[in-house]
Amino acid sequence: MTSNAEQPQPAEGYAGNVSPQLAWHWVQAGEAILIDVRTDAEREWVGKVPGAVAVAWKQWPGMAMNAAFDEMLRAAVPQGGKAVMLCRSGVRSVAAARRAAELGIEAYNILEGFEGDPDANGQRNRVGGWRFHGLPWNQ
Repeated sequence: MTSNAEQPQPAEGYAGNVSPQLAWHWVQAGEAILIDVRTDAEREWVGKVPGAVAVAWKQWPGMAMNAAFDEMLRAAVPQGGKAVMLCRSGVRSVAAARRAAELGIEAYNILEGFEGDPDANGQRNRVGGWRFHGLPWNQ
């Protein structure tokens, strides 16, 4: 029997939400392209996932929208392909997944993001997230 964590959860405006583990499984199996929508600064300072395609949703500093997002995303995901979207905590990746769906891409948000939610002390990487689950990343 498959657990809920191994199945996409329904979402409004895009294909669904997936666990970090399911997203990585799809990427390893060649079933999806991992799109990292964090800023260039976040990837450099906090870490990145090997093989992920960097397509920032917003740019640092100032967090202005990435005017090239649509073009970069279309270049990264083959027509008819599937994308899994990753950000810090799973918020920007929802917006990016919705935009991808508007562009005709089967897009999923990766729950918990790269760093997960802050714990009681305001620290990330202790309550969920890509790194917390021991999935591949480097700095």
